[in-house]
Amino acid sequence: MAAAESDREVPSALCTEFLNFSAKDTALKWLQVTDLYKEVYQHLARYVPKIYCLGPNLNPQSEDLLAQLLLQAPLEWYLCGEDPSTGLAKLEQNNQPSQLCGHVFRVGEPTYSCRECAADPTCVLCMQCFLGSVHKEHRYRMTTSGGGGFCDCGDTEAWKKGPYCQKHEPNISDSCQEDPLAHLSTDMIARCYNVFAIVLKYAVDMLTWDKEDELPPGLEPPDRGDTYYCMLFNDEVHTYEQVIYTLQKAVNCTQKEAVSFATTVDRDGRKSVRFGDFAFCEQAKSVIVRNTSRQSKPLRVQVMHSSVVAHQCFALKALHWLGHVIGYSDALRRILCQVGLERGPEGENSSLVDTLMLCDSKMWKGARNVYHQLFMSSLLMDLKYKKLFAIQFAKNYRRLQTDFMEDDHERVVSVTSLSVQLFTVPTMARMLITEENLMTTIIRTFVDHLRHRDLQGRFQFERYTAQQAFKFRRVQSLIGDLKYVLISRPTEWSDQLREKFLEGLDTFLELFKCMQGMDPVVRQVGQHIEMEPEWEAAFTLQMKLTHIISMMQEWCATDERVLIEAYKKCLTALTHCHSGFTDGEQPITLSMCGHSVDTIRYCVSQEKVSIHLPVSRLLAGLHVLLSKMEVAYRFPEQLPLSELSPPMLIEHPLRCLVLCAQVHAGMWRRNGFSLVNQIYYYHNVKCRVEMFDKDLIMLQAGASMMDPNHFLMIVLSRFELYHIFSSADCRKSYNRENTNKDVVQQNNTLIEEMLHLIMMVVGERFEAGVGQVEGCDEIKREIIHQLCIRPMAHSELVKALPENENKETGMERVIDCVASFKKPGVTGRGLYELRPECAKQFNLYFHHYSRADQSKAEEAQRKLKRQNGEDMALPPPMLPPFSPLFASLVNILQCDVLLGMLGAVLQWAVEPSGGHWSESMLQRVLHLIGMGLLEEQQQLKNSSEDHDVSFNFTLKISRPGEAPSNTASVLALLENLQNAPHLEVHKDMIRWILKMVASIKTMRELTASTYTVTASGSHGQEEMVCDKDKAERKRKAEMARLRREKIMAQMSEMQRHFINENKELFQQSLEELYASASTSTSLEHSPTSSDAALVCVGPRRSRPREKRQVVTCILCQEEQEIRADSKAMVLAAFVQRSTVMSKNRKRPPHDPEHYDPLFMHPDLSFGTHTGSCGHIMHSHCWQRYFEAVQAKEQRRQQRLRVHTSYDVGNGEFLCPLCECLSNTVIPLLPGTKGSNSCEQPGLGQWLKISGQQIKAMHSAHRKLQPVGVDAVEEQCPATENFRIDYTPMSPYSSTIKEMLTTFGTATYKVGLKVHPNEQDPRVPIMCWGSCAYTIQSIERLLVDEEKPLFGSLPCRQDDCLSSLARFGSACWTAASQPSVQGHYIRLVAALIPDPQVETSPCILDIDMLHLLVSVVLSYGSVHSQDSSGLSVDAVQLHFFHLITVAHMVQMLLTSGPEEVTMEQESGGAEREEEEDICALYNTLRTHLGSSLPEVASGWHLWRCVKTGILPYLRGAALFFHHLNGVPTPPELHALCPGQWEVLCGYLSLPSNLLQLYHSQKELLEPLLYGWCSHPGVRQTLQGGGVLVSFPRESNSLIDLPDDYSALINQASSFTCPKSGGDKSRAPTLCLVCGSMLCSQSYCCQTELDGEDVGACTAHTFACGAGVGIFLRVRESQVLFLSGKTKGCFYAPPYLDDYGETDQGLRRGNPLHLCRQRYRKIQKLWRQHSVTEEIGHAQEANQTLVGIDWQHL
Repeated sequence: MAAAESDREVPSALCTEFLNFSAKDTALKWLQVTDLYKEVYQHLARYVPKIYCLGPNLNPQSEDLLAQLLLQAPLEWYLCGEDPSTGLAKLEQNNQPSQLCGHVFRVGEPTYSCRECAADPTCVLCMQCFLGSVHKEHRYRMTTSGGGGFCDCGDTEAWKKGPYCQKHEPNISDSCQEDPLAHLSTDMIARCYNVFAIVLKYAVDMLTWDKEDELPPGLEPPDRGDTYYCMLFNDEVHTYEQVIYTLQKAVNCTQKEAVSFATTVDRDGRKSVRFGDFAFCEQAKSVIVRNTSRQSKPLRVQVMHSSVVAHQCFALKALHWLGHVIGYSDALRRILCQVGLERGPEGENSSLVDTLMLCDSKMWKGARNVYHQLFMSSLLMDLKYKKLFAIQFAKNYRRLQTDFMEDDHERVVSVTSLSVQLFTVPTMARMLITEENLMTTIIRTFVDHLRHRDLQGRFQFERYTAQQAFKFRRVQSLIGDLKYVLISRPTEWSDQLREKFLEGLDTFLELFKCMQGMDPVVRQVGQHIEMEPEWEAAFTLQMKLTHIISMMQEWCATDERVLIEAYKKCLTALTHCHSGFTDGEQPITLSMCGHSVDTIRYCVSQEKVSIHLPVSRLLAGLHVLLSKMEVAYRFPEQLPLSELSPPMLIEHPLRCLVLCAQVHAGMWRRNGFSLVNQIYYYHNVKCRVEMFDKDLIMLQAGASMMDPNHFLMIVLSRFELYHIFSSADCRKSYNRENTNKDVVQQNNTLIEEMLHLIMMVVGERFEAGVGQVEGCDEIKREIIHQLCIRPMAHSELVKALPENENKETGMERVIDCVASFKKPGVTGRGLYELRPECAKQFNLYFHHYSRADQSKAEEAQRKLKRQNGEDMALPPPMLPPFSPLFASLVNILQCDVLLGMLGAVLQWAVEPSGGHWSESMLQRVLHLIGMGLLEEQQQLKNSSEDHDVSFNFTLKISRPGEAPSNTASVLALLENLQNAPHLEVHKDMIRWILKMVASIKTMRELTASTYTVTASGSHGQEEMVCDKDKAERKRKAEMARLRREKIMAQMSEMQRHFINENKELFQQSLEELYASASTSTSLEHSPTSSDAALVCVGPRRSRPREKRQVVTCILCQEEQEIRADSKAMVLAAFVQRSTVMSKNRKRPPHDPEHYDPLFMHPDLSFGTHTGSCGHIMHSHCWQRYFEAVQAKEQRRQQRLRVHTSYDVGNGEFLCPLCECLSNTVIPLLPGTKGSNSCEQPGLGQWLKISGQQIKAMHSAHRKLQPVGVDAVEEQCPATENFRIDYTPMSPYSSTIKEMLTTFGTATYKVGLKVHPNEQDPRVPIMCWGSCAYTIQSIERLLVDEEKPLFGSLPCRQDDCLSSLARFGSACWTAASQPSVQGHYIRLVAALIPDPQVETSPCILDIDMLHLLVSVVLSYGSVHSQDSSGLSVDAVQLHFFHLITVAHMVQMLLTSGPEEVTMEQESGGAEREEEEDICALYNTLRTHLGSSLPEVASGWHLWRCVKTGILPYLRGAALFFHHLNGVPTPPELHALCPGQWEVLCGYLSLPSNLLQLYHSQKELLEPLLYGWCSHPGVRQTLQGGGVLVSFPRESNSLIDLPDDYSALINQASSFTCPKSGGDKSRAPTLCLVCGSMLCSQSYCCQTELDGEDVGACTAHTFACGAGVGIFLRVRESQVLFLSGKTKGCFYAPPYLDDYGETDQGLRRGNPLHLCRQRYRKIQKLWRQHSVTEEIGHAQEANQTLVGIDWQHL
């Protein structure tokens, strides 16, 4: 007992102590003491353990409250010297607000960056600043933040223009930046200094404290208890599942508690999982360590004394408090920064800020987040201290990064992630380069961490383990930092910056030397490679460095001195690399066409070769800059151009290109996929700028400094083709004896590739510096060639263009001048199409085309030419001139070696022998000749008169070879080829070449005379050729026409022959066709008697023509007539629960076992909808098919345990024809025949008959029940003509009966969510309800889409409705007759009060259409026993009239008070209705008194009734039309005026509905009284129940904002409802009701039918009866869910300006709502097609099946 009592006393003792505490007195005491530090520490030592960590469950609210009173308040009093509330307010008043926004982003918050004005992509604005800035009119990018960065509004260095939003615009007055400390008194400054120093020191000490059982000196508590916490820390190695499982074992908690622990550990970085004495906690620790150390390192667990944990909790609170206090004033912020950066007694790196940074990786996640936030709100918000902090950060850079490599937390929570805030500020980056040598530091740190080298010192990445991959990813963050440093180029250079940049470049070249030649490959001969070598790491490195290399070159381009030095350094590095390579390669001499050259023997197909040559490529880039900046022409003496050895420069790039060619030729097949992938990436848009493109430039640079003949001989030698072209008789046909087919094929491909390479070397001039072009010309050309393949969407084009470091492609600047934009429709996306005038710039051999692209482009361009009637040649385009440094490249085209090669290929083509040449080889040769001719033509045009053109291609190609061989000239060969029959395809091109030759000759002849004549002369020459051309084409066309006609004649002859043989067959089918056509037309338009109007209900209803209904089974293709006694035919159908029309989603779910569904409430809170795809089968065929599906499913379950798109267990299958999801079948039944009986009773008489029948049934049903002892048999007079004991025979065949049961049971099972039970009396009720609900939903759909009532439904819905209505009228035959009659009695009792039925609902709680359908369909069971000649039609009509009156009463009771409108003066026509309705309303008021308000205007009431009753009448018309098969009046097939009268006529109602009441007033009056006197009516009217007003509005999906970022913002402020204020990772919006949910996370999983499901799945059952439509806000994706196992993603209704969706928000273009697409989603929902859509999506895409939809 004693223990318990003392326990009880402790809190009260504490309370008195707390109550007597005065913050003011404590602060005054502190002002007097000398050693404030010691005093505050004593205070904390005394109070912190009494407030924090007192038990297993922490209570943050009370802890925060007490900490505020006892710990923070005295500090604030001391700080202000007065009451903090006034003191802090004064500070805030005097403070000049900062121009920096500094808003720190939450996870998932939208951020905006301006593509036009941002200095780099990391400059972002928050939503508020963005909306108030100039940038919202610009091209901006929108992304969601990962959390942790802050808004750059107000930072002038971050924006090229518009740095301020309206809120942060600086005032003109405070332009003189005064020191903020000037406002404070000196002793206030001293006090702040003291407090900040003590609190910050305390916090730093506690957060970096690593002892678990004792505290720093000065903080030991006065009394220590034996209370410990077992503290679990977060790591990124173990999964949620592992942690949850381990915790359940270690601290025996429930699954739910373990999940909550795991979530907190993941969020905050640590969580105590047990509280108690030391041994108790130690035991939990050992279990956790033991359980998690099997696969990897164990989870980190510590047993910590409660006082240590308490102080750590308060340390975090103290940092929060500091952040809060400095928010009041810039002066306080300054003081805090000063305190933080002040050096401690230990000298270097000993300030508090340094201590925190260097201990970063030892702290837990929560602590890191808190101090990073403090840094952001203090150091980074003050420019002076930001600079000092940056210097400390750079000094410690290496240590921080090394710690980060060892740490396993994400980079977001590492202090290294602050580099983005510091290094992206241009002035700061440059200061850190010059003062701290930052560039060199980063690169050195990077190289140090890549330790794997081979013997030559190159990087060698072994096979990747997960651990290494992790390390390598970490190391890559260094490249990111380097990118930040280089992202903005300097405008002016200081000597110091030059020196440090070049020093950085040196270290960069060291890195490159390690990469030059890494991952070399050797060709596999004989057998396939066994282990695929590691290649990804090297390419990852290359990709990461791509932008860095480009930026280095851009830096060099801004200063000539730097460029020259960099060029020299790079050349030295390259020479150094080569010196190690050339050993062991023998020199050889090649000679050909009278030229000879010395080179080395080297075979790519035998030696090592590497794709990685960064040093060569960097040199190529710098070489182009020399030309572009004209440095090469202005300071040639400073450049080592004379020392260059061109063969050395081109050697390695050439090997690389030959390797690609040989891979294309299939020579490296045995080297496996790793090589194929490397070649792919080498050309890929991500890498090609610094790989393939630079290799090409290097070849151009080398070739421009060599004799072209020498260059080509080296190329031939490396391609291993030299022996083919160098032999004297190569033209005859090379090496006949070696006819190995593979080798020939390979050589052909190699020759093609080599010719292509020569084309590229001469023709690729669109790089500024190589050719005389602007930067945008290159992008234009890329876009033109992409669009030559096909029209493309914006995103496709962006993907095909290389991005720069700012993620820009430069496309927007030029796209409009080369392409036109075509907007998208409801599906698809917007496309850019090439402008026709740009097509002439098409180059078939564009260097960035892949093989596939090239053939697609060729096909597309030829097709275009065919359409435009032009000739089919695709000549090379005009090219810009070369820059002077590269000008000599054109001579390659006219050098002897090339002409020899061209001649050889043409010669082979003239005498084709055994496939030793290929058409594409010839095509390339023709292209090269065309290039030469165009070059000559340009030079002639551009030359001035005195200048002779040295380029004479025409002369060279018309000169025959010398003796002894005397080979024909190129031109002569071409003329021969022009008539070769096997070269039909190339004729147009050859003709174009000969035309060009002729025109150039004319030009040359006329250069002597004036220039103008030349032009016209050449034109005349061309015209002549052109006429010949036309004649030739005409001849061809004529031939083709004749051939076509001949074929057509043959075909029609064959047809005639066939018809003659099978005459009678054709005769028959024609007759049938005419017959069916005539019946259908007569049916639609002519009613049975010529002038009678069509009526669909009642004794006067029109009789449909007797017509056989014959259908074909889709499975066995047999025809079958639908008759009651024949084999059953069924329609595939899908039954589903639905809330689409619900007016009350709050209604709690019913208990399925005891729920009585007989009456539907007007709020339609849920219904059962039946849909069908309209495909018909025999019932036995369907059964066989379904059994096969079941068997297949069982086999599949044993093989693969994944869901399919349908669930066989629930009776689901796919329609065999259209694969539409179905879960049952509806039997097709013949129409009912109406009885043409004589006189039918009126309403009064019928009521009497009906009453007698019901009494008879009551007594009969009583007899069936077991009788009690004292029950007195009261004899009921049996009415004659009504035989209650007669059991009618079912008119249906056994298969139809079986199908009636099948469909009924399915509807019952799905609608009530119960197990199937065909005996349950509720089966027929559910079928009638489904029929009514389906009719209602179709009627709403027609209204929403503004379609007429009849004639606009697709036939599948028409068939479905007919089958449902007819099934409903027959389903009683499959149920027990007494139970169906029992339902009938209760249904009628709701209309005609019956004393024997106890609980009848009040009239306001019944949906009238459901009542009508149920009564009409259940009457069959009564009628079958009635022999009085009472016709079904008369009963239907009486019921219909009664229910219509009841519905009017229902509407009058619920019509709200009238809106004040102008009193409408209606004509006489409406007067009668208004008087009648007032009369009826007043009658109701007499019954109900004050519950109904007084209404003066009959016009208002009549309008309410008329609009309210229309949906019911339209539904009734649909129902009776399908039930009785009466044709529909043509007026209802269109939306024309006068619909009301026609509709009333069709339903045999008077158009003034009130006549129904007034004509039978004395009969209806008592019924009216009965309805109104039901206690439920008054209760509901006085606000007791759900009151539904009519007409019920159609439900729509929720309204979405036009701008998507509004949604993102809304989602970013949404916190997970379960895990206290935590940001949700996947906020998801329900589009049906607008709830925001926390999807796809452990925290919000709930249990549903014994299974754990995610928030969305649980919500679908509450809101959509198992079907849900959601928008995943962060992914910009629509999610469809159905049940627990089915779902799919659907295109969102948000599009960017280019007409594309952005699923996953990857591109970041602004998105706006596309209303048509949203309407399409809404239509799917209203049509109940969501489940069907999911089924189709899952069938089409098997990956969707594997997703665990229930966890979303």
